[in-house]
Amino acid sequence: MHPVRELARLLLPVACPCGEPDVRWCARCAALLAGPFSRVERGAPRLDRLDGVPPVPVWALTPYAGPVRDVVVHWKDRGRADLDRLLAPALRRAVRRLGPALGPAQSPAPGGTLAVVPVPSTGAARRARGREPVAVLARAVTSGLRDAGVPAHLVPALARTGPGRDQVGLGARARGRNLAGSVRMTRRGARALGKRSVCILVDDVLTTGATLAAVERALEGCGHDVLGATVLAATPAPGARAAERRAMAEGVKATYGSEPESVTDLCRPVHR
Repeated sequence: MHPVRELARLLLPVACPCGEPDVRWCARCAALLAGPFSRVERGAPRLDRLDGVPPVPVWALTPYAGPVRDVVVHWKDRGRADLDRLLAPALRRAVRRLGPALGPAQSPAPGGTLAVVPVPSTGAARRARGREPVAVLARAVTSGLRDAGVPAHLVPALARTGPGRDQVGLGARARGRNLAGSVRMTRRGARALGKRSVCILVDDVLTTGATLAAVERALEGCGHDVLGATVLAATPAPGARAAERRAMAEGVKATYGSEPESVTDLCRPVHR
């Protein structure tokens, strides 16, 4: 080992969030994020609109469990901004493969672009972290779509209002109450989106779906269409079969096969 590097590790030891020493992230944790997307909206009860319209489709890289949970917690709340270099490329690669299926449905008018809208954090969370981690993911999603030839632009269109607390530790009903009316369109976002845009949402973790549902309502209330959402990880549904969880963890292409050919099997119809 290089002597300077060895000294640096003694003074500032590094470790993967799973506990493996001397590496910023280990091969095992990186492998959990290497697969293609899986559809996960059926495990999020708060995404059910209760109006006969199917829930917004959500694509996730991996279950939010085990080492992945450790990685995300360290990345968001324990100062491990260096994990951007693990998480952002993984999401960009997955979106690059999904992009060809989204292209045909991405715009209600020829020449339009897909608006990538990050889910906003509370003011308290932003101050505590000193940054917006989801913005890193949203930039990766935008780049992945462009890599796939889908015209896309990043639009931080929304903000959280009121004293809404962080969602961590809240149950499904409490999450819904906490977010009721707490997401609004910003003036800058309204100008960037125009009268009508097709949007894809970006968040870090899907739990009950309350956050994505609130964001979807805010955008649709302003006349915009929500095509779907991408997240790093999704909390496994309580009743999910063990085989399904293993398939998702291993990156099995359960939803769209080796090469997505049509948006029909991937998306619900865009709201009109």
